[in-house]
Amino acid sequence: MLGPAFARLPPLLRAVHTVASCQTWQGRGRVRRGRHWLVAPCAWLARLPPSADDLPVAVTFRAGADGERWDRRFGTARMASRLWQREGRLLERLGAVRLGFVLTVEDGEIHWRAERVWVLGIVPLPAAWSAAVQCREREHAGRYEFRVEVALPLIGPLIRYEGWLLPVDPAG
Repeated sequence: MLGPAFARLPPLLRAVHTVASCQTWQGRGRVRRGRHWLVAPCAWLARLPPSADDLPVAVTFRAGADGERWDRRFGTARMASRLWQREGRLLERLGAVRLGFVLTVEDGEIHWRAERVWVLGIVPLPAAWSAAVQCREREHAGRYEFRVEVALPLIGPLIRYEGWLLPVDPAG
């Protein structure tokens, strides 16, 4: 999806997005949910993890004919999604929520910008609901780093999760 810009990314960013069949990455992370009373039901709908500091994080990436499956674990909380491409947009299904992203490369980082959000896969939400979804991936200090922040109109911050990962050697 990134075209020629993909070849110019740092090695760990290219590696995490070059899944032949299956790979697992592990590291540490932090999750912060917002405080509004509607955060809990919204987080449940998208299957988002609970707040926690300095917890183990593992992500298994599986590639297939229908795109990629990302199985994230924040401590004991599982957050799984399916990603695929359509018409120049990256689509992600996360629980009952589907998001449409445009990806860009800025200063060696991948930035995900949500353009559309659907609930139950078919009910489109207003564009303002996608405007406050900010995702960034980068290589820093020899590790793959991620940061995802989501806020919603009238509710405010929904979730922020961030951390770092390194590839797991399949040989042990």
